[in-house]
This record gives sequence, structure tokens and C-alpha cells, in this order.
Amino acid sequence: MHRHRARSAALASGIALLFGTTAIVVPSLAMAQVQQQSGVVQRIIVKGNERIEQSTVVSYLPVQLGETVDPAKIDLALKALFRTDLFADVKIDFNAGDLTITVLENPIINRVIFEGNSGLKEDKLRDEVSVRPRGIFTRSRVQQDVQRIVELYRRSGRISATVTPQIVELPQKRVDLIFKIDEGAKSGVLRVNFLGNKAFSDNDLRDVVVTEQSRWYKFFSTNANYDPDRLEYDREQLRKHYRNRGYYDFRVSSAVAELAPDKNGFVINYTLDEGPEYKFGKITVETELQKLDKTILEALVPIRSGETYEDESIEQATDALTFAAGAAGFAFVDVRPRYTANREAGLVDVIFSVREGPRVYVDRIDVVGNTQTLDYVIRRELNLTEGDAYNRALVDRSRNQVRSLGFFKEVEITEVAGSAPDRTGLQVKVEEQPTGELSFSAGYSSVDQLVVDLGITQRNFRGRGQNVRARVSLGSLRQQVDLSFTEPRFLGRELAAGLDVYSYRYDLSEYSAYKTTSLGTTARLNFPLSLNSRGQTRYTLRQDRVEIDDSLCVSGLISSTLCDQRGSFLTSLFGYGLRLDRRNDPINATRGFYVALNQDLAGVGGDVNYIRTEGDGGWYYGFTRDFILSVTGSAGFVGGWAGDNVRINDRFYKGGNTFPGFETAGLGPRDTSFGREDALGAKAYAIGAVELTVPTFLPEQYGIKAALFTYVGTAGLLDDVDKRGPRLVDTNDLTKGFVLDANGRTALFPDPNIRDDLSLRASAGLSIFWRSPMGPIRFDFSQILAKESYDKTETFKFSTSTRF
Repeated sequence: MHRHRARSAALASGIALLFGTTAIVVPSLAMAQVQQQSGVVQRIIVKGNERIEQSTVVSYLPVQLGETVDPAKIDLALKALFRTDLFADVKIDFNAGDLTITVLENPIINRVIFEGNSGLKEDKLRDEVSVRPRGIFTRSRVQQDVQRIVELYRRSGRISATVTPQIVELPQKRVDLIFKIDEGAKSGVLRVNFLGNKAFSDNDLRDVVVTEQSRWYKFFSTNANYDPDRLEYDREQLRKHYRNRGYYDFRVSSAVAELAPDKNGFVINYTLDEGPEYKFGKITVETELQKLDKTILEALVPIRSGETYEDESIEQATDALTFAAGAAGFAFVDVRPRYTANREAGLVDVIFSVREGPRVYVDRIDVVGNTQTLDYVIRRELNLTEGDAYNRALVDRSRNQVRSLGFFKEVEITEVAGSAPDRTGLQVKVEEQPTGELSFSAGYSSVDQLVVDLGITQRNFRGRGQNVRARVSLGSLRQQVDLSFTEPRFLGRELAAGLDVYSYRYDLSEYSAYKTTSLGTTARLNFPLSLNSRGQTRYTLRQDRVEIDDSLCVSGLISSTLCDQRGSFLTSLFGYGLRLDRRNDPINATRGFYVALNQDLAGVGGDVNYIRTEGDGGWYYGFTRDFILSVTGSAGFVGGWAGDNVRINDRFYKGGNTFPGFETAGLGPRDTSFGREDALGAKAYAIGAVELTVPTFLPEQYGIKAALFTYVGTAGLLDDVDKRGPRLVDTNDLTKGFVLDANGRTALFPDPNIRDDLSLRASAGLSIFWRSPMGPIRFDFSQILAKESYDKTETFKFSTSTRF
């Protein structure tokens, strides 16, 4: 008998490896004792298999019935069986045409248990390891998972953590796998030092790097622990910081972490070589492509000589040239900047070389991570399809468009290897976030007004990107019911069509002595005008009814301006809107601007005639990730036509959410007759705001952000007829009645009690945003800087909503 064997040295004891004091069954590399014998395989016999079918074992063999075997083929068969990770030991015997394979199967994992993990949750550990219950146990895979767990602890600041795997043998070749973890102490960062810095202080640079110094109040921070990988990231952050502020020659000479003598933490020292400050010198564009005009390309470069050197400006210029070349038909363009630094003059000359790059096409686009949103909802936002020429500018724009949907917490588009050298794949990886909202909001004002809103919104209905909203508002001020539906791709085109149906009742008797009831519907259509601009058309049909207590009008206790508004009126309104958005991020902008214009014409049918125009805009600039400045403004005007005046319910009411510090309808024209102080609404308004987000110095996982704000604005400009009212015969005795005209009616005169001053109002304060377990909550604390005596103010307001 000729026997070829492969088994572990510990075969007699069942192939065991000791982790600590516990025996563990593992596969071992076999040594084949081979005799130089060949023969024809007449029969294949498998022994020792319990779970695995004989046909499965035979399928892994490189030898079949009727074939001739030799020692080389038998050795190849041994290696093939071991590569499956199914067997702890294998031996092969060949005798008289019989090829006998005896196997010892690896055990099945019954449970995976973690012991000693208090710093990391078990769910996080399970996501990190590759072994799973009901999987096959192999020593190599367990050792790989040990390294993964150790690395996970190292990244969390516990560099002394150790992991010991153990098993507990069970019947039927099953085992429980136990990872015994000794987490060790956290390795804190005692201090972060910078050497060689002159342009920026240590405190400035500590705000740039991610690594934080350990402090007692930072017990929730994950960046206050030592992590070697974080040092490399910090080096890159420092490089970006300096090179975006003129320091072209900047480099980090070294980043060294030294363990303190008492071993209670690390001291991190960054040695910097700042170099001189540079400005841009001569900026030119070179191209060999005849269809591209060099002069036009140079005009598109957003860099001017004499400006402070910035890497970000180079990136923006590269993107601008890439896009311009793509628009001219050159999909495969390669834009590379070349630098020439003049240290003595402090200038950096940049030459942008525009050449036709290698032709690369999009081979395949995969969408992953969309557990709720359907694939086509994401794909229709992409500017590239499979088979298109690859264009990096279009990839970046596609990412922003998918992100602007508001359905995803994170959106990443990465390149993957294609099926050929001139092919590339794209993977669109998204992380879903709640798009449904069960909202509750409450507002508290200085006059003890409490308004409660309840609503349900789904911005991604059935994963199709459709927006559905139902809202009910209950309170002393407003009772409202509205339903809304929006289809973002109407008729399969890039047209967003929507329909709104609503009914609401405003009780403004405490503000303006009237109540209004409206029932209406709006149809709207939104469409793109260019890459960064959109347009909208809309039509509204609405029935309004204004109610005022007749006794107040008869007694003259309120102005005739309000009394004349009584009755029902039908409004037929056509409108349009234009919007240009050049922000770098549609949700959390740190650069760029937007402007918008809306205009409505009422009077094509119906009983009301007016033209209303509104515009708004904003500009954003991020100094750091914590300090972001925004300047926003809005203005509007509404005027009657065909002899009509603007009705009270068609005017502008500002305050509340539109002007913190003033309550709803808190600023603008007001009737102060008899101390009532009724809001009359404004025909014109202008409001500007400056907001600066500031750090809270709290761990990011708290989800708390803060912003300082200042609002400045005005509202007013009534029609002349609305500024007149009845005059008393004797202002000291209401029983003597009013002055009558020749027809016996109450005569109208300029009324000093109707206040309409386009004076400046201003407020400043602090907003706190908290992403709480219940949902996002906002608190506004305001201080009035300028107001009129008849304005209504509030110093505190909060709102909250719960998402699902």
C-alpha cells in the first residue's frame, strides 16, 4: 500500500492549539509523506466527512476517475482541500487504483462571545469581526479578527488593549468562540505642542488639528485619545490650513508622540517649517487643443495676480477649466497646474496645462446603501450614465445633486476598477437618513401665546422621491389643515409637479381685530433653467372670508380700515419664481451664494387685483469648520392695480420665525385706537440678517450647535385710504358720537392712531440647535436693539420635531 498523508503534529490529541488554557481545534499545514508511485484512479473514496457531502469533497480535487495520478498531483489535491478552510486535517492514500481521502472537518461556530469589553459596545465589535455563528471555524480567520479588534481599540485610544481568543468545545463538532478582551487604560493626550510656528499661535493651530488635549470635561470626546493614524490626518489638515493662507513652502517636518514619564498619556509635538508668505504671480493657460480659446480659458480662471496664494483656488480653477473643456466637447481633458515659486519676490507663477487626457468611459454604476430609496431615484440625479465619457466635474456635481435630495446622511461617489484599462466603474454609496417627520412645534411669546402644530411629512414617499405632507395646526392664533403632494419627475422629465389643498382660519382678533378663513388649491411646476438655476410657475385659486365683530365697527372702536375688509373674496393668481444657487453644499453651505425672485399676479379672474414681488438671497463663508458666516436678506412689495387697494390678508406680516425677537405680526403698521394695537400688515418690507455659527466646545456626539445672529429690517407703507379713520366729536366723551359727512355717514380723516413708520427695527441673540433623541430642537434667545413703541416683542422661542 502506498500512502500519502498530511496531518498536524497534534493529530493524536484531535488537532488542538492552546489559547491560554483552552484547547482549540485548528487547521494545520500538512506534510505529505509521498512515495514515488503513479497509477490510474479507478475509484475515489471519502472518509471522515460528517457534514460535507462526498461529491463536494470530490469536486475540489484536481483529479478525476480514469486519470493518472502522481505525487505532484496528490500534493496539489492536498493544497486544494486545505484552501477550502473546511478541513482541519487531510490525508490521501492511493492503493491498487483506490484514491482514499480521509478528512477531519473544521468545527462549526455556535456562538461568538465578547468578554471584558466595557469601552466598546458589542454591536460595534460584531460589525468589525468576520466570524459569524454557523460559520466555519479557522485559526487564520480568528487571528485576523483578533488584529481587527486590537486595531479598533487602538483607534479609540487604548493602545495597550489585548485580545485572547478561546473556544469551548460542544457536541456535534460545534464550538463557542470567546474573545477575551483586556482593554487597558485610555491613552490620553496631555498636550499638543507646535514648534516653529510664527504666523499662527498654538491655540489657532489646535483648532486646525483634530487631535484634542485631554481635559476632565471632555470625557465623551473620541479625539482626546492618542491615535497614530490621527497624526497623519492632522499633518494634512495643517498643510491645507497653511497652503490656503499663502504659505506655499509649508511642510510638517515631524510629528512625534512621546509617552509621558508616568505613562499616563502622550505629548504630541509638531515641528513646522512655515516658509515665507506668497501671493499669486503670473497666471497663464497653455493648451494644444485648437477648439479651445486660450484667452477665454484664462478669463475663466478665478485667480488674479496679487491675490494671496491658496490651494483651494488652484482646485477651483482646475475644475472650471475641466468643465469648460467638457462643455466644448472635450470629455477626456487633463488639466495640470505647474508652479514656479520665486522666494525672493514672494510670488508663485502658475501655468495651467490643458491637454487631451486618456479616454476613459464609465463602465458600470453601482448604487449601494439605499435601503429605502429606489435605485432610479438616485440614478436620475446623476449627470453620467453607463457608457458616457468619464468627467470628474460631472461626478462632483452628481454627488451634490444626490445630496441635495435631502434623503441621505452621507453621499460618496468613488471610482472602482473597470472591465478594461479604458473603463472605470463608479460606486455611489449612500447612507439613508430619516425622511419622514412627525412634527410638533410650540412657540412662547411675551403675551403668553402658545401655538401647537402637528404634522406628518414624508419627503421620500415609498422610496420614489415623492413628497407627501399632511398638517394640522391648532392654537389660539391659527387653525389649519393642508395636504400637499409633489412628484419630482413629472412625465418622466426633469419637472417637479405638485398640488396643494388647504383650509385655514386665522384668529387675529388679539393682533388685528379680525378673523380670516381661506379655502384654496395651488398647482405648481418646477423646472431647471441651467446647471445652477431653476424656475417655477404656479396657479392659485383661493376663497377668502374676513370676519370682524359688527359691534366694534358700529361703535367705532376700530378703524374703518379694518371694517372695510369684511366679506368674501375670490383670488385667482398666477405666479412665477426664479432661483440661482451657487452654494458649495445645498444643506450645510460653507461657500457660495443664492438669489431668488418670486412674483404673483392676482386679477386674472376673481375679485382681487394686485401684483406681489419678493426677493431673497444669501452669502456663506466658512472660516473654519466651526465658524461659518452667513449674510441673508429678503424684501417684498405688493401693490393693487385696476383701482384696487391691497386687502389686509394679502399684506406682509413679519415677525416670529422671519424676525426673531418680534412675535408673529409683531412689527409693521398698527391701529392703536383705544389701546387695541391691531396689526394691519405691510405693503413693503426689507429684512437683513447676519449669522455666525460658533463652537460650543461640547463633544460632537451631543449634537449641539450654536449661532449668534443679528436681524435688521423694516415693514410698512399702507395705502392712503387705510390710514384714515373716523373722528370723534368730543374725544373726551365717546357718547357724543362721530363727525358725519353730508350724506350722514361717518366722515374719514387722517387717523393719528394708525401708526405706519418705515423705521428701523433690530434684534440680536443666540440660537441653540440640539439634535436630541426626540428630534431636532431649536431655542432662540433674543434682545431687542431697536423697535417702535407699538411693536410686539418676544425674548424666547423654541420649536421641535421628531423624525422617522
